[in-house]
Amino acid sequence: MKQKETSLSIRSEEEDEYGDSHSFSSFNTPLRPDAFERDDELKIELISKHFKEIMQILGLDLMDDSLAGTPNRVAKMYVKEVFSGLNPKNKPQITLFENKYKYDQMLVEKDITFYSHCEHHFVPIYGKAHVAYFPNGKVIGLSKINRIVQYYAKRPQVQERLTVQIGKELRKILHTEHIAIVLDASHMCVSSRGVNDTNSTTGTAFFDGKFLEQDFKNEFLNYINSETKLK
Repeated sequence: MKQKETSLSIRSEEEDEYGDSHSFSSFNTPLRPDAFERDDELKIELISKHFKEIMQILGLDLMDDSLAGTPNRVAKMYVKEVFSGLNPKNKPQITLFENKYKYDQMLVEKDITFYSHCEHHFVPIYGKAHVAYFPNGKVIGLSKINRIVQYYAKRPQVQERLTVQIGKELRKILHTEHIAIVLDASHMCVSSRGVNDTNSTTGTAFFDGKFLEQDFKNEFLNYINSETKLK
């Protein structure tokens, strides 16, 4: 199997040949003040209408049985699924647990699958997230880490912003600065269009607290890059 090339970036990706800038000025998703004045049903209705117009402009025959329901399906998918992370009502409710065992070492959850969408072309970004932290009195349920990753992934994104959003959210929830995040992802805007490079992936990282120290950082990176599996 051919090994994929990976570029690790703390802040920004390379621009593609059309000069798309992947830098971001804030870790907040850019939303208008009136973003949630419309309810989901109205958003679906409006998106369906406009997507139907796009399909008609492309010359597609919406009288065909296969295409007739596509505008509404796309609208529901946008609002209820792939961009559901835009709505703060969908933010996962997090419960912390007492650290009864006084565990004070690194806790790592690796290979969290996530799917997102590039905000420049609205095509998929997909990959793995690796998360680590040192407990500070309380611990989080492991599935909640997955839910936080997926909540921030389900919106138009730039990978750097997604990485920072996950890191800052976990730092706030866990009341600890000792957080490490690495995302390794494939971008369909690179592989399915533009340069059509299917071999490259992009890596981004967020390190804080103890993970700014090289020994702890190396321990985390060595573990997530290992092939160790529990039997």
